[in-house]
Amino acid sequence: MKSPLKLALTLSILSISTLCFSPTTNAARTRVSIDGSSTVFPITEAAAEEFQSLKKGKILVTVGISGTGGGFKKFCRGEIDIQDASRTVKAKEVAKCAEKGINFLEIPIAYDAITLVVSKNNTWMSDITMAELKKIWEPAAQETILSWNQIRPEWPNKPIRLYGAGSDSGTFDYFTEVVTGKSRASRSDYSASEDDNTLVQGVSQDTFALGYIPFAYYANNKAKLRAIGVRTGDNKVGVIPSLKNIATGEYAPLARPIFLYASLNALQKPEVKEFLTFYLKNAEMLVKEVQYVPLSAKAYSTSLTKLKLKAGPKGTLKAKL
Repeated sequence: MKSPLKLALTLSILSISTLCFSPTTNAARTRVSIDGSSTVFPITEAAAEEFQSLKKGKILVTVGISGTGGGFKKFCRGEIDIQDASRTVKAKEVAKCAEKGINFLEIPIAYDAITLVVSKNNTWMSDITMAELKKIWEPAAQETILSWNQIRPEWPNKPIRLYGAGSDSGTFDYFTEVVTGKSRASRSDYSASEDDNTLVQGVSQDTFALGYIPFAYYANNKAKLRAIGVRTGDNKVGVIPSLKNIATGEYAPLARPIFLYASLNALQKPEVKEFLTFYLKNAEMLVKEVQYVPLSAKAYSTSLTKLKLKAGPKGTLKAKL
């Protein structure tokens, strides 16, 4: 199987949307439309590229990055077939979908770990505690916690510059809930983006920056970035995220499952059902390829069974795994 990740991680949203096909060609093709999480994007883009190659261009799969929240807005308006999500759907999003008659199938697809990263030029930070992260990121820190030596006296008296997910990102929701104790509770004076490539570039060029990104974006940018260990409880040594530490649960609490959501209306279209079937049958290989942690073979088999049940002509009830 090809390795599309390096290309995928550097594409702009415009190029992601067009995938270099001409408008005339697009119009003649059956289309599967996907949007949402930049965390899930590398897996979905890999699946899309392989599927389109298999189908010899007869089915066009477009993959956008508007963040989990931005994607759900489109999904619940019926504008896209499949939603990439780095968190579970919220009750208010379920209600919005219901208003438009959008029922869906929730499909866990992999495990990710939110990874704390610094520049390769940062030689003074090796780990950080959850309490220190809260002190840095909580709303009360704004205009108050401005220098690194306010966190640890031995750290430099230099300005704290932060990079993280934008407010439409599921990573933002998850990180803030775990770190500050309340979802979406965060200082706002930081460089925010739903595009993780932007965060990679920002952190890598700033010695005094700290950022948080999905694990795959760190794993594919190790030449530019260094991961910081996370200390929990009374632990004296921080745990560095790795595929092994994510899989065993050692890297907690910043590890998390990530998802696909498929509209049941869209699943009545043969091309959407065919693409998702291909995706799930190859999920373990695709997830490993882009350096996330796959689920068990049984989990993917269970999702395939539910997909077959919900993709029939009577598949109109919402299903959550």
